[in-house]
Amino acid sequence: MTRTGERPPAAPHPGRRLAAALLAAATSLTLLGGAAGTAQAAGGRAPAPAPVVTRAALDPALVQGRGADVDFLEQEAEHAVTTGTAIGPDRTPYTLPSEASGREAVRLEPGEYVEFTLPATTNAITVRYSIPDAPGGGGITAPLDVTVRRDGQRTGPARQMTLTSEYSWLYNQYPFTNDPQADLLHPDWWITECDCVPAATDPAPVVEKPFRPTHMYDEQRLLLGRTYRAGDTVRLTAPARTDAGWTVIDLIDTEQVAPPRVLLRAANVLAFGADPTGRRDAAPAIERAIAFAQRTDLPVYLPPGVFRVDRHIVVDDVTIRGAGSWYTVVRGEEVELDEPLPDGSTHTGVGFYGRYAEDGGSSNVHLADFAIEGDVSERIDTDQVNGIGGVLSDSTVRGLYISHTKVGLWFDGPMENFLIEDTVIVNQIADALNFHRGVTDSVARGNFVRNTGDDGLAMWSEPGNTNARNTFEFNTVQSPTLANGIAIYGGTDTTVRGNLVADPVREGSGLHAGSRFGADPFGGRLDFTDNTVVRGGTLDLNWDIGLGAIWFYALERDIDADIRVTGDHYLDSTYNAIMLVTEFARRDEHVIENARFRDIRVDGTGTSVLSARTAGSATFENVDARNVGAVGINNCGAFHFPGTGSEFTVLDGGGNDGGGTTGPWFGAWQLPNTITCDDRPPVVPPPAPAPW
Repeated sequence: MTRTGERPPAAPHPGRRLAAALLAAATSLTLLGGAAGTAQAAGGRAPAPAPVVTRAALDPALVQGRGADVDFLEQEAEHAVTTGTAIGPDRTPYTLPSEASGREAVRLEPGEYVEFTLPATTNAITVRYSIPDAPGGGGITAPLDVTVRRDGQRTGPARQMTLTSEYSWLYNQYPFTNDPQADLLHPDWWITECDCVPAATDPAPVVEKPFRPTHMYDEQRLLLGRTYRAGDTVRLTAPARTDAGWTVIDLIDTEQVAPPRVLLRAANVLAFGADPTGRRDAAPAIERAIAFAQRTDLPVYLPPGVFRVDRHIVVDDVTIRGAGSWYTVVRGEEVELDEPLPDGSTHTGVGFYGRYAEDGGSSNVHLADFAIEGDVSERIDTDQVNGIGGVLSDSTVRGLYISHTKVGLWFDGPMENFLIEDTVIVNQIADALNFHRGVTDSVARGNFVRNTGDDGLAMWSEPGNTNARNTFEFNTVQSPTLANGIAIYGGTDTTVRGNLVADPVREGSGLHAGSRFGADPFGGRLDFTDNTVVRGGTLDLNWDIGLGAIWFYALERDIDADIRVTGDHYLDSTYNAIMLVTEFARRDEHVIENARFRDIRVDGTGTSVLSARTAGSATFENVDARNVGAVGINNCGAFHFPGTGSEFTVLDGGGNDGGGTTGPWFGAWQLPNTITCDDRPPVVPPPAPAPW
């Protein structure tokens, strides 16, 4: 046991809850690729098909011990029983399949359904879905009927979810717009659609509208009101009366939620006048409870209910606990300010904020077991409309559910000794978490992230406030619609360990380290260890080339830290598994030196294992690859193609095996710096990942 605010020592990811749930499931449970049961149920009725349980749309055995240890079991709609139509697989940006988990989903017309078999006892579900936008933007609502069946007969009351597209469907160029008919936001930017700069092109190109639809999915949670058993089926029906021309179901997460937690010795916000119905502003009552708790050394308790908060609650030296994120919801609307704040914010909204650094910061803050649900549907980068922000030193966040804010957690340090764990962060307009500016000795562990509009987890170190000794470990990041799953921008002694990243869509990939955005130099060790990236290696539309599942980018300075990539798995990469790149215009200014790759598995690449587009060097040891779509090493160096060979040196540490369509990926003829440059090699889609 540890005292409040302390971090327990890191330990290997045990996967305890998932394993227990699988053991408790019906004996007919199958994982991805298994066969459905065929035995007859009592009375001669065939049993429900066995459920297909996945993690990141894969057989869980392929990612065992990596990613977040979550309480729910994932089932993809494309493996369920349906009267609808499967869409995908497709990784083309700006399409519904490309943003779906596993790049596949099911489309329902009005009256059609998709039905999932429960793999374990369940009283709650999460549905990831998409419905159309309103013709002029802003979203629509539509019903989704939820029924549970046992032996083919309905059991329990019918329920209904009200789906919305208010928080999805962005368009156009960064920072995007909600208007599907908007003209180009930046006509002076180069775009791939015409391979041109529209404002400098005569005649100007005609760009189809809506331009670049993105962020097309949302998700909702539903408590079913009773517990159902393994083998029952959950049917999701788009009713005939729906206003949605179609409903796409991506997946369902099922779980058994524990009863609400009760905290008796605490400052209960109800005693201070908080309205649990969500009709009246609860912020003043919560603040009165916080002040009382600080005087009496008590925690603050948020009981079951919906508490309306439309602004920041400033926290310092306080513990705030809810009854559980399914029961206690702090919900607020985005509010336009009468005039901008000094930081540039034009809106405010629900959030728990430490004091800013210039005001002395906050410490000893502990937030646990409640949900924060915002109302953010557009990206305004100057707005502080994040779920949690400010400075929180010697603090913890545990067991929260954060949805529909701009960023789940954004910290502007300096601050130290912060821990976030076992938290779900979904449906963000921008990042899920950003350690920005002077965050040190802090950890994000065991968190689940899905459907961010920018990097899932990021560290962004800026000059004068260097990030140092921070760790991202055992997190799951799925379907970031822009940028990377996990991104590190500068900083010293950084560890990225045991994470699972799946389905990045564009202008980024799974794991990334970049000297960009004015970041500090990388210093000390930069460790990527025992991570898995699934269906990464995306297309960068600005460059029109494929990235790597992991990629290093020297834009503003050299990357010459002690880079160690050890034990990673790169599965089913759309393009490359590994990329090292310098901006073409600065290829003679910056290098990436002394990167070391060891004990890596590469199962499937559309193009190469290694794409080098920079000067520098890297060593490879015991990197095993199979199903490689192009030449194993695509070494363009700095694109001068001197007679002495590439400006990038590939060093053989031994034990590099396997290959693909062109033979061994690591052939002696490619070493140490042979030029093997094909700028845009043909893509050969690999087979699905399989046990090694």
